[in-house]
Amino acid sequence: MLRKLARPLLASVFISGGIDEFRKPSGPAQAAKPLVDNTVAKQADALPEQVPTDPESVVRLDGAVKIIGGTLLASGRFSRPGALLLMGSLVPTTIAGHPFWQYQDAEQRNEQLAHFLKNASMLGGLLLAFVDTGGRPSLGWRARRAMHKANEQAQDAADAARLGVHDARRRTTDSTVHAAKQAKKALSR
Repeated sequence: MLRKLARPLLASVFISGGIDEFRKPSGPAQAAKPLVDNTVAKQADALPEQVPTDPESVVRLDGAVKIIGGTLLASGRFSRPGALLLMGSLVPTTIAGHPFWQYQDAEQRNEQLAHFLKNASMLGGLLLAFVDTGGRPSLGWRARRAMHKANEQAQDAADAARLGVHDARRRTTDSTVHAAKQAKKALSR
């Protein structure tokens, strides 16, 4: 019950922000420009043509990622991949949007630091959502259990093979003894 409430609450800020970024990318694009120019734009020649390299297109793409990831997280279907998408979006958004270390004015620095820490807190929530298995066993546990079962089955097959060989030896010995007795009877007549 708690998951059904917590996931949409966590996702709501991303969906809302993603819609705003997708509709009106110009404001966030100004904040993203230095990061885009230092990363994606420098590699524009090496990237496929479909990869956006201008700040507005990158912000629109980020908005779409937030909408999709937030919807996946909120719905509870594929919530772990949704949380992963949102984490991938949140880190560059935080670095580009709240570089508190660049501000000299104490008031502006503190304001940006507060936003930076808020985003870090949301990252913590996304990490929890990502590792949450919804009450089901984790992939690691399931893999270890499958390996254990496979090992048991292999051991059972080896034991059966050993018993089969032992049984075959016993039958061969019994047959040999029986044939020898029959041959001895036949010769003694």
